[in-house]
Amino acid sequence: MKPETSKNQFYLSRKVEKKMESKKIHPLVNAASQQLREGKISRRDFLRLSTLVGMSLAGAEMLAACAPKPAATEAPAAPSTDAPAPAAAEAPKSEIVRGGTLTCATRIERVDNPATFSLVSASHPWRHVIEYLTYTDPQGITHPYLLENWSASDDLLTWTLTLRKGIKFNNGQELTADDVMFNFKQWLTESVQSSMFGAMSYLDLSGVEKTDDYTITLRLKSPSIFIPEHLAQYPAGIVPATFGGDITKEPIGTGAFTMEEYVVGERCVLKARKDYWRNGVDGKPLPYLDEIIMVQLGEDRSADLSAYQSGQVDTILEPNVAIWEALKDDPNTTIVATPTAATRVLRLRADQEPWDKVEVCQALKHCHNREKILALALQGQGTIGNDSHVAQANPEYVDIPPYPFDTAKSKELLAAAGYPDGVTVELAVASDWPESMAYAQALKEDAAAGGFTINLKPMPASQYWDGWTEYNMGITWWAHRTLAPMTLSVAYTANPDGTPVAWNESHWVDQEFIDILNQAVGTLNLEKRRELVGKLEVIQKERGRVCIPFFMSVWKIYKKNVHDVEPTPDEYAIFYETWKDA
Repeated sequence: MKPETSKNQFYLSRKVEKKMESKKIHPLVNAASQQLREGKISRRDFLRLSTLVGMSLAGAEMLAACAPKPAATEAPAAPSTDAPAPAAAEAPKSEIVRGGTLTCATRIERVDNPATFSLVSASHPWRHVIEYLTYTDPQGITHPYLLENWSASDDLLTWTLTLRKGIKFNNGQELTADDVMFNFKQWLTESVQSSMFGAMSYLDLSGVEKTDDYTITLRLKSPSIFIPEHLAQYPAGIVPATFGGDITKEPIGTGAFTMEEYVVGERCVLKARKDYWRNGVDGKPLPYLDEIIMVQLGEDRSADLSAYQSGQVDTILEPNVAIWEALKDDPNTTIVATPTAATRVLRLRADQEPWDKVEVCQALKHCHNREKILALALQGQGTIGNDSHVAQANPEYVDIPPYPFDTAKSKELLAAAGYPDGVTVELAVASDWPESMAYAQALKEDAAAGGFTINLKPMPASQYWDGWTEYNMGITWWAHRTLAPMTLSVAYTANPDGTPVAWNESHWVDQEFIDILNQAVGTLNLEKRRELVGKLEVIQKERGRVCIPFFMSVWKIYKKNVHDVEPTPDEYAIFYETWKDA
């Protein structure tokens, strides 16, 4: 780049900043803007960081436009709008058709309180009925949704959330701050056992205040940039303050559909509202579809594939690798792949033998032939992991090499830990997760040479989830989260008394790890946060009680006559703007 070009961009940037001074740009945005100009962060990372502290996407794009253009390989930013970003249009607006039924193959989970959703699949039907304060788009940029906007203090300790006015629940009641206050109470009450409790460890109920009917102020115990991201997570759906504890009995929300029928393990039927608060591109209220039917066809996912191929369903939610393999060349199918931080975590109980000795955990990590596991479990459709819960899809990722596959080293470590003759363990695994079974079988075979006798204990996923935190050794499904510290805060921290938080399934508590993680949660500067996360990767690789050999690509799979299905690394399913050919 010519020096004078860079100078012109600098002066243009200052002009834009001056123009926006009346709206008070957060000082961390100015710092990020400088990093963008210096080429230290990407345009997408700048947009993500700026919007997290309350700048509108349009404003962030104005500043980003003043910096050098991103590399050609960088993914495009979300559309320039303060409204929730729509799915990318697949056809001209004039061709969009209203009406019709979308039929989906998925699980119909037993649920009650949305705050306690423990699986993404539990949210698939209900996110059409209940909605979220924020929305994170496929580029990882978080937008206001039920919120009109938010702002953060310079020290990131005080956050102001402002609701949109006039939004109504499907019972006619208006959404107000009282409803949001009720939901925060659900999330931050430990006995409710919401994963939001661990995720939002920087906040307790004493710091949540109603300012007026449409404004909530959060006063944090420690700085955090993750408030907007956490408000988009699947257990954060907003129910009314009158909620009695069971969404199936009180299906009240602000969403575009109403729940007409819900039979656990079988089916649900969603009907379009006529008075939803968002409009489609034709100026009429969303959604475009009249009806969504979701069906569960059993525990064996091959039934989903058969139903799809015979035309009984239009789409398969959260398809596994076997379904992808069967349909990847089908000319009547659209498949959109997305790299993610979703994974299968082999979790070891740090408070039980033999995993209380770190050398035994390191020995098992040396028994992982990661390329082989990725090939067998996912047909190579993913990336290699290093036994830390940080993926290449996370912006903070640091390339820390994993332990090499070395069964001789495994035996050496077992002997040092007091197991010269090896060790016998039992591995719990969900039999209807083929990638988990393939991983377990490959590890069982390879670890034998390293001194491990692994007895597999397969069971249906429903049984696995009943006791998922209790097994001495198990393989658990973990969903994607945009920023690495979000997952680490949910899964690897403890309460002030040292007790592992509800979703810390490994029961691993490492104070150095927690202290560095708390710093990372409060660090907006991506360069500095990446440095902290790199330290966390090393600690978890060396001392953590998890093995993570891969991270997954996920797929949206649907018929060619279905349009505007938004790809998402979270595997969320929402069909407000989806439509079908007549």
